[in-house]
Amino acid sequence: MVDYKADLNQRYWKYQKSQFSNGQRFFERPDAQDGRPPVFITSESWRNIIINPTASQQEIDRLLALVPEGKRHKWFRSMNSSQALAQSILGNLIIHDSLHYLSEIKDDDGLDLFGKARISSVNFAMEYKVNYLGEPRSTSLDSYISGDYRIAIECKFTEAEVGTCSRPRLTPNDSNYENEHCNGTYSIQRTRKERCSLTEIGVLYWRYVPSLFKWKNDSDLNPCPLNKNYQLVRNILAVGVKPDGTVSLNDGHVVLIYDERNPAFQYGGDGLIAYMETQKALQEQTMLRKCSWQRIVQHIRKKGILSWLTQNLTLKYGL
Repeated sequence: MVDYKADLNQRYWKYQKSQFSNGQRFFERPDAQDGRPPVFITSESWRNIIINPTASQQEIDRLLALVPEGKRHKWFRSMNSSQALAQSILGNLIIHDSLHYLSEIKDDDGLDLFGKARISSVNFAMEYKVNYLGEPRSTSLDSYISGDYRIAIECKFTEAEVGTCSRPRLTPNDSNYENEHCNGTYSIQRTRKERCSLTEIGVLYWRYVPSLFKWKNDSDLNPCPLNKNYQLVRNILAVGVKPDGTVSLNDGHVVLIYDERNPAFQYGGDGLIAYMETQKALQEQTMLRKCSWQRIVQHIRKKGILSWLTQNLTLKYGL
C-alpha cells in the first residue's frame, strides 16, 4: 500500500506542475511533496474534477451539479479522492450522453456489468439518498441507476477497505459511546435489548438482512458479518429493499468499482476479502459485481470517445 500511494503521489505532483503551472494559489501547501498528495483549497476544489478544456459554462455547470458542494466527501479536495475520480469519469459520460457505452462492459466474472438496467443520463444520479432504511443519516449511494431494475455503484480508489461499521470504532470521547458502542459481535451488549446497536435506535438493516443474505437475525454471530462488510451490505439493502418494504433478489444489484493496482483489492486485501465474504453470503450472488476503473477507461478508449478525458486520466491517475 505504501509503494502504491507513493507512486500515485509522484504522478499527482507531476500533473500539478504540468496542468497548474501558474495555479499555485489553487493548492494548500503547493510545494509540500512530503508524502502527501496535492490538496486544493476549498474555493478551488472543483478543479479536482477533470473537465473538457473546450467545455461551455453550461457543460461545466451540469458536471459540477452532479455532486453539489454540500455532498462532497471530507477528502474531496485531495487528488486521492475517489469521489472526484468518479465524477470525472461517470459525470463526464453523463453530460456527454455517453453513459450507455458502459452497458457493453463485462464484470470481473464475465457477467454484464450493468445487467438488464437501462442506463441514461435521465435515470442516473450521484450521491443518491436512500431514506427508507430507518437510518438517522440516510444512506448515500456514490452513484445510482433508477428504474424497474436498480443499480447502486460503490466507487473506490485508494481506500484500504470498502467501509466498516462505525459502532465498533466509537471511543469513550464520543457522545453515543455508552449506548451505541459495539464489540464487533452481533449480540446483546451493555443495556441494549437488541443484538445490533443500530437496530436499537430504529435502523432496519437486520429486518431485511435474512431475506437477502444467508445470515440469520435471531441468534448471536461472532464476528458480526456487517462489521467489515458494512458499506457493501448497505448498498445491497438499498437496491434489494424497495420503499414499500418489499424485498427482491431480482430487481437490482450493486457494482463495486476499484483500482486494480490497490493492494486492498488484490488477493489477501481487506477490500477483496469483504467483497468475497459479502458475495458468498448473498442469497443471489449476482447481486454483487465488481469491475476495475482500468477496464472502464480502456472501454472508453476503445469506443474512441472523450479522448481529452482518457488522456488526462492517464496523466493524473495512470489509468
